[in-house]
Order: sequence, then structure tokens, then C-alpha cells
Amino acid sequence: MHERPRRSDPPDEPGRGGGRRSRRARRAARAAEDQVWPPTDPDLDDERRPWPPPEEEPSDARSSLTWPPRIPEPGDDLPPSARWYGTPIAPPERRPGRLRRVLLVLLTLAAGAGVIAVVAVLSLRALPSPPPERVDDPVAGVSYPLPERWLTGTVPPVTEFTSAAGDGVNTTVMVMPAEPANDARATTTELSDLYARLLLHGDEVKVVDDTEITVGARTGHTRALRAEYLDVVNRPAYLRVVFLTGAGKRPVVVVAMTQPDDPVSRAEIDTVIAGLR
Repeated sequence: MHERPRRSDPPDEPGRGGGRRSRRARRAARAAEDQVWPPTDPDLDDERRPWPPPEEEPSDARSSLTWPPRIPEPGDDLPPSARWYGTPIAPPERRPGRLRRVLLVLLTLAAGAGVIAVVAVLSLRALPSPPPERVDDPVAGVSYPLPERWLTGTVPPVTEFTSAAGDGVNTTVMVMPAEPANDARATTTELSDLYARLLLHGDEVKVVDDTEITVGARTGHTRALRAEYLDVVNRPAYLRVVFLTGAGKRPVVVVAMTQPDDPVSRAEIDTVIAGLR
């Protein structure tokens, strides 16, 4: 029998270095050309394959990636992850937050408080004004009224006085018990000179009133002084001293002072003295 002639390999091809490539090298080159990378894994299921599947396998996988990834449009096939986590749902309706509810409650309360305040003010205006407040001095055994906006002093500004009151700005009235005296006018003059030196310190002091006085069941004497100053800082001051006896009680001394001297303050002092009981 005739033997089948064997296929002879092509002659060696020239290599890079000018020689001939061997038969083994040519086979390796052909195998490398036929191989696909990355190799296809037959065990890779659909859920682990990239989604959506590319229409054509690109030669370079990195060149087909885009950022940010495309969001599927309505009607697109769901990716494998949708079968695991479910399809997207619409967000729930927004309800009024806690802060908004608190603000509504506060606004309601504020409106109610405003109405109550208006009603209270109108009610107070409709009520009759209370009688003037009086100061009780049990040590001196007298009481006297307080003009409008006057306050009771807890501690008199001068020792030995047992009660005091004033407007807190310009005018002060002080009361204290006194020893009996035979001459009310002389006693009043002596006291007015003493308190003029203590309180007025005037460059020029004039007597503006020196008369007898009757207050309720008491009689006595009163003297008023006006002090003026050479400097431009101190304005004129007014001082009135009253000495009262009678009614079977211990005598009383009243000392009143105001600075600056003005008719309104003098009238308020006269109101307090006339209301002594």
C-alpha cells in the first residue's frame, strides 16, 4: 500500500532577530490570536451578569462605561437587582411636622392672651379709681395721705424720723414724734434753722412763710424756707417745717423738702400736711 504523504510544515519564517521562527512559536502565536479575553464563564447566571446587556460586545469594556449611570426609563426591562429589592414606590405624603403644629398652638395661645389682656384693661378702666393710699405711723401716732405716684419710704433719710414718703425724685416728707413745748413758734423756728443747715446748704436762705396752722384737731406752727445757690448746677430748694400739738396726743414734727422748688411740689407737700390725722 502506498503511504499517505504527510503535510509538510511551512518553512521557518524569519524572526525579529533575522533568524527563523520555530514551529512551536508559530503554534503559540495562532493560539493567542484565536483566544478571547476575558473568557466566558458558562456558570455565570443571568442575575450576576451586567445589566442591561450590551447590544454589541465592545472590544474595550472600559470605553463603554459612562458616569453617572443611565437611569432606566419607564418601560425598560427591570434589572436583576429589581427582583431582589422590589420595584420603586412613590414616596409617602408629607404631613405637617411637629414644629408646624407647635407654632400653630403658640399662635393660638398668643391670640387668646391678647384678647384677655384687652378685656382686662377695659375692665380696669371701667372700675372706679381706689382712694389715695395713706401712711400709718404708729410711733408718731398719725397717718397721712400719699399724692399720686408717691411711695412710702422704708427708712427715713434722716435719723429720729419714724416714717417717710415721697415721689422718689424731688420731694420727701418725714414725720417723727416730738417733745411737748410751751412756744410752738419758737420750737418751729429752731427746728427750721437746724434742718436748713443739714439739708439746704444754701448760699442765700429766705423765709417765705411763717404762720400758725390747724390740722384736724391739732394746732401748731409752720415755717417755710427757700434756698438759692450761686453755682449754676444746684437749682433753688424749698423746705417746710411743721410743729403740731393737741388732741391729747404727743406733739408731731413734719419736715418736707423739694428740689427744684416749683408750685406742683409745694402743692403736694401741702396735701400731705393737710391730711394728717
